[in-house]
Amino acid sequence: MANDFNQSIIDEFRAHGGRVGGPFEGGRLLLLTTTGRRTGTRYTTPVAPVTGPDGRTYLIGSAGGSPRHPDWYLNILADPEVTVEDGDRTYQAHATVLTGAERDRIFDAAAAENPGWAKYQAGVARILPVVALSA
Repeated sequence: MANDFNQSIIDEFRAHGGRVGGPFEGGRLLLLTTTGRRTGTRYTTPVAPVTGPDGRTYLIGSAGGSPRHPDWYLNILADPEVTVEDGDRTYQAHATVLTGAERDRIFDAAAAENPGWAKYQAGVARILPVVALSA
């Protein structure tokens, strides 16, 4: 179940065709629905996507700079089939966790465009995962 903050973003996103206000106004968000790795329950989470240099959509598991991986990422490890809501479009996607040079290339491009990603990475001991979405 989404916490109250996330649920308000989800509700606003769905009511306004993917647009939200507050701290996310003007930014791009997706709603990512994963299957809980322990419960099998479907969970929806607002996430900030990254468009890679190849035009594909990627997600960075920053969890806002938390020392722990976000639940959506852990769920993807168990079941990579996800649902994505992007504006008023909903589609099924396969999530692939990137590793090595491929992960670094996409992360570095994202951090060059938005230094906040590098700041999150610098503040934690874990490597922030990068996930590619393929429709």
